[in-house]
Amino acid sequence: MKIDILTLFPEMFDSLNYSIIGRAKQKNLIELNIINIRDFSNNKHKKTDDYTFGGGAGMLMTPQPLYDAINSVKTTKSYCIYLSPSGNVLKHKKVVNFASNYNHLILVCGHYEGIDQRVIDLLIDEEITIGDYVLTGGELPAMVLTDAVSRYVEGVLENESVSEESFTNGLLEYPQYTRPQSFKGRKVPEVLLSGHHENIKNWRQKKAYEKTKKVRPDLLKK
Repeated sequence: MKIDILTLFPEMFDSLNYSIIGRAKQKNLIELNIINIRDFSNNKHKKTDDYTFGGGAGMLMTPQPLYDAINSVKTTKSYCIYLSPSGNVLKHKKVVNFASNYNHLILVCGHYEGIDQRVIDLLIDEEITIGDYVLTGGELPAMVLTDAVSRYVEGVLENESVSEESFTNGLLEYPQYTRPQSFKGRKVPEVLLSGHHENIKNWRQKKAYEKTKKVRPDLLKK
């Protein structure tokens, strides 16, 4: 999986060099490139924003730098995503789809009031949001999408680790415990210490259902 992230603030993505994604990069399971949009500006001051036609608050990212930056990495097999509050909500099914069906993702991080609509019309395949709220830029959503998708790239995680997580089977994940067996007066459920795999499986399924019903009943309706 190759992921190119286009941003005005490349230093924000240093965190992707650590933990699971960092190890996946070292093993060449994921190729992650951070591209500075300013490098493509034809403006002598490397300016990438301007006032909006028709008035309104804030500045808008101009089309030329973005257009050239995207085309510097885009191929016929690329899927170009603009992280935008007005996009489709990123959910589990879409994450798996990205990981399974695309070898090259281009993530465009907007900033200020967003990007010129003409870039969206010409080059963007899909707009994605991570929730119904507005952030100062697309950098954090791009990190979320990169992290979520990377975990489903073959070899990054063990298959069992992914198959039992929240949303995989339509439910939230069951409670989990580790040593010590007793902490602050609270003990690990006896069934988890029994060694009886079928009973443990049934307990986990029951607890997953109970948690989903309490926290996310909307998932059960689906």
